[in-house]
Amino acid sequence: MNPIAPHAPTAADVLAAAQRLQGVAHRTPVLHSGMANELLGAQLFFKCENLQRTGSFKFRGAYNALAQLDAAQRQRGVLTFSAGNHAQAIALAARLLDIPALVVMPEDAAASKIAAARSYGAQVVTYNRFTEDREAISARIAQERGMALIPPSEHPQVLAGQGTAALELLQEVPRLHYLFVPVGGGGLLAGSLLALQALGSSCEAWGVEPEAANDAQQSLRSGHIVQIAQPRTIADGALTTSLSPLAFAAIQAHASGIITASDPQLLQALRFFAERMKTVVEPTGALAFAGARDGGVDIRGKRVGILISGGNVDLARYARFLSDST
Repeated sequence: MNPIAPHAPTAADVLAAAQRLQGVAHRTPVLHSGMANELLGAQLFFKCENLQRTGSFKFRGAYNALAQLDAAQRQRGVLTFSAGNHAQAIALAARLLDIPALVVMPEDAAASKIAAARSYGAQVVTYNRFTEDREAISARIAQERGMALIPPSEHPQVLAGQGTAALELLQEVPRLHYLFVPVGGGGLLAGSLLALQALGSSCEAWGVEPEAANDAQQSLRSGHIVQIAQPRTIADGALTTSLSPLAFAAIQAHASGIITASDPQLLQALRFFAERMKTVVEPTGALAFAGARDGGVDIRGKRVGILISGGNVDLARYARFLSDST
């Protein structure tokens, strides 16, 4: 069973999600860095969703969606597919709401993310991302068990919940000129665009995705969703092959553009966060800063929002990232 509504999410849905999440999701801090400001010649404001519950912004959308399920569906349970962060978010939200949860994750996902999903109480089913279709596996299990399928990006209330991160940033730091947002399936950028609408902001929103996984950039240029082969990049949270239709509709209508960041640029960003800001950020979470720094958008003299989307990374892998001289 699938609870996806037939309509696209709205700015009003983001405002409603913010109320629903009050006292449940963390209101994450906005950090500043004099060194970053000097480096880019702008005023940067970092929204730290790496400090959100489960270590990423995904908790916002997961809880917002699950909290609206009826009693019968809660009893049957929920299911999702994810490389890690959405899986963890669904697992914790389900535990808080006393809902059985199952997550379909790639077998090569970060071990810490698989362990975290299990620790929150979810059943984990793994698959080979290069030879198997996660959506087909999820749809089959959902049908067999009568579970509600809550995908990472193709669900209006997930997108609305994701938008609350940008909403909080814009409320705390008004009059932003630019907002840079990581892009995988597109849910965070789509939700952020709705947040801009909710507050009547004229801020330009730019999506940033891995250079090796630039399906969103290709889609925006082509005017239709482009599907790519399974990409390879250190940004494991953005290893998607296409945007969700719901996210693409919002991005096509309202985003200023999509830029990319290479793996070496992401490594530079990770080191900056660790050395200068003393904060742990996963590669996908560093996309926005890397894009603002190296993506070619002229932000000099402007007020710039940077969405750090997550901080879930295996420590051994993180150590290699910080020591990599690439």
